[in-house]
Amino acid sequence: MTPTPRTILVTSALPYANGSIHLGHLVEYIQTDIWVRFQKLRGNHCYYVCADDAHGTPIMLRAQHEGITPETLIARVYAEHRQDFADFSINFDNYHSTHSPENQYFASLIYTRLREKGHIHSEVIRQAYDPVKEMFLPDRFIRGECPRCGAKDQYGDSCEVCGATYNPTDLKNPVSAISGATPIEKDSEHFFVKLGDFEAMLREWTSSGTLQPEMANKLNEWFETGLTPWDVSRDAPYFGFEIPDAPNKYFYVWLDAPIGYMASFKNLCERTGLDFDAFWGEDSKAELYHFIGKDIVYFHALFFPAMLSGAGFRKPSAIFAHGFLTVNGQKMSKSRGTFITARTYLQNLNPEYLRYYFAAKLSCRVDDIDLNLEDFLQRVNSDLVGKVVNIASRCAGFIHKRFNGQLASSLPDTALYQSFIEAGASITENYEARDYGKAIRDIMELADRANQYVDEHKPWVIAKQADSEVELQAVCSEALNLFRVLMGYLSPILPVMAEKVINFFNAPLPWQPEVLLAHTINPYVPLMTRVEKAQVDAMVAASQENLQATVVEKVEKTAPEKSAIEPLAAEITADDFGKIDLRIAKIVNAEHVEGAEKLLRLTLDVGEAQPRTVFSGIKAAYPEPEKLIGRLTVMVANLAPRKMRFGVSEGMVLAAGSGKSDLWLLSPDDGAQPGMRVK
Repeated sequence: MTPTPRTILVTSALPYANGSIHLGHLVEYIQTDIWVRFQKLRGNHCYYVCADDAHGTPIMLRAQHEGITPETLIARVYAEHRQDFADFSINFDNYHSTHSPENQYFASLIYTRLREKGHIHSEVIRQAYDPVKEMFLPDRFIRGECPRCGAKDQYGDSCEVCGATYNPTDLKNPVSAISGATPIEKDSEHFFVKLGDFEAMLREWTSSGTLQPEMANKLNEWFETGLTPWDVSRDAPYFGFEIPDAPNKYFYVWLDAPIGYMASFKNLCERTGLDFDAFWGEDSKAELYHFIGKDIVYFHALFFPAMLSGAGFRKPSAIFAHGFLTVNGQKMSKSRGTFITARTYLQNLNPEYLRYYFAAKLSCRVDDIDLNLEDFLQRVNSDLVGKVVNIASRCAGFIHKRFNGQLASSLPDTALYQSFIEAGASITENYEARDYGKAIRDIMELADRANQYVDEHKPWVIAKQADSEVELQAVCSEALNLFRVLMGYLSPILPVMAEKVINFFNAPLPWQPEVLLAHTINPYVPLMTRVEKAQVDAMVAASQENLQATVVEKVEKTAPEKSAIEPLAAEITADDFGKIDLRIAKIVNAEHVEGAEKLLRLTLDVGEAQPRTVFSGIKAAYPEPEKLIGRLTVMVANLAPRKMRFGVSEGMVLAAGSGKSDLWLLSPDDGAQPGMRVK
């Protein structure tokens, strides 16, 4: 008896419209896409929606730096994101933007309903204010020393060294990350959701199996300390939606971001005729799942369910959190070339390699996963090329050349074929549970058995024997049918290769295909090639930020002739050199200087109470100065201040190159901290 199809709505966290998709992002979208494809193969009615998260201060500031409107910026990033996702076969049923009429409607509706039910209150709060930029500063745009451990250059809400959380006003020696100015405090009226009103509901909901155990335990920490009111407003200037009946007040980006799931689905409903309320109404019988990273679980498991409940909408059926991605056992690093964007990967490697590798690493737990590049190369070559594709490549030629592409009318080992079908029960369970690593282990065990069958029967030997046509056709047909079952199981992970297999067999590829007998297949074409180490190396090289240790080498490689390198200046003594105080500096702001052709204005944290301003003639090399923000470099800290037409320059940053665009700021190794002396 065929089970009744399930009705499922699936979402992934919204990528921020302020940068490129990178491999860390792709863990989630690949994980989700595999699950959705599996559900559709199983005959369920499954819809997958997402959107760009397009609001907030960072987007506003980046647009200002580029001299464009926020709308122009988010439209450009939207197109880039869509292309990256498409090239990785992430198959959304709808991809939208939070800067949309649907999102504005639902954000205002939910807020208004919460306000009408008494779940919103206002109060005047004191906030950090940038007197130079004339704007209130979000916590993440204030940097200073941790009030607990004293670590420098920490965010205004939490310390990355000791894990402490605090208010921005608690920071020691705070500076604005936008202008470098010392913030002042100003009063402002803000609007808060009374999260405590929903505590009983949230306690019950988060402990009811909707979350993985480790996430439920993590949220208990919030309940133990008490659910405090949640600030959902921001002051102008801000890129977002204005709050109803509150001029110059805007919804905080984390209010309208998760509502973007509803907005994207509403957009899909308007295009296809689906019933929105059947999925989001309080009485909905549909299943609703959010795939997210573990770092944003509190927004999705506390704030969003509270808003939905208070506004008369249903809550998610479950939230599936995943861990972070490391590369070669460490955090992604630009200096090591392991901060890899989706586009850089695509320029060097087949996206299906990564889909498979991530799937092999993913489980239903919240574990971090590691992209070990050597293991990546070996696993793809061993599993996909050496095991799976190898079955078809060794047998297809005989069917094409000796039998005009005609498969045998019966299989010589029906029990073996049936065992491959029966193995689908555990593979199905593992896919359903998002335990893809276990599913792949089962599939590869089947691939080993199929290869063992081919090795034992040796069709290349049978082909040389007289009167062996029937046996040769049967053995190859058996192996190809086993291969087809394997590809049915792998098709959610390898959709592009699955399409090639459909063309090869000239037949559909369902989850568990019926055996193909007396069927004509098409000539075999290679389905996947091996990963070459040179491809991986090229990807890393393309991602690598120039290090201080490689600057000279790069100058030599790029200089067309020796005369292109600057001649040595007059000799100095060791005593002269010893007077130079070289310090590590963090670039907290970088911007063009109006009226200057060559200069950038850099605001540098060198571990002192106040940041320094340095004018540097590196504009040609860094036409997008905002990309320098957050980077460490080296500066001459004891250079006498120099008064210039544009202001006072309080030092000098070090760079190497032949000049103009051929110039690179020196970058210290990982572990360096602002203020450290370079010896």
